[in-house]
Amino acid sequence: MVNLYYYKTAIGDIGIAENGNAITNLFFKRKKQVDNQGLKETDLLREASKQLNEYFMGNRFKFDLPLFISGTEFQQKVWRALESIPYGETRSYKQIAEAIGNPKACRAVGMANNRNPISIIIPCHRVIGSTGRLVGYGGGLDIKEKLLQLERDNVR
Repeated sequence: MVNLYYYKTAIGDIGIAENGNAITNLFFKRKKQVDNQGLKETDLLREASKQLNEYFMGNRFKFDLPLFISGTEFQQKVWRALESIPYGETRSYKQIAEAIGNPKACRAVGMANNRNPISIIIPCHRVIGSTGRLVGYGGGLDIKEKLLQLERDNVR
């Protein structure tokens, strides 16, 4: 990470980080700063914050930001599959596993989902248990529920 900045949002403070070219992380809680990052607002971070606020207001259904996500080939497949889940819809871990061509990898999909560094923008909140139950979310199940409800309320 190069630059990190925190913004007040409808669901609390969110930190967004970028590497000079692309968004790399989104944090729900304040993180300790490390040597290679500075607390600095950039044009890209400002744009990401603007798009997040539009999303929270129900006016944005897809993000248009350059993203850089570092992970294994499997994680990358899962994260790309998450990006294909339409706004206002959900998928089960099993459905994601099937979508990436590995139908028995439900637990591994869950772990990759958990390691998604750019929550909301890469919509891991849209993945639920096979019974429809909300399970696991880095920001907490209450935030996951709020995000899903926001999308249900604004589906067009």
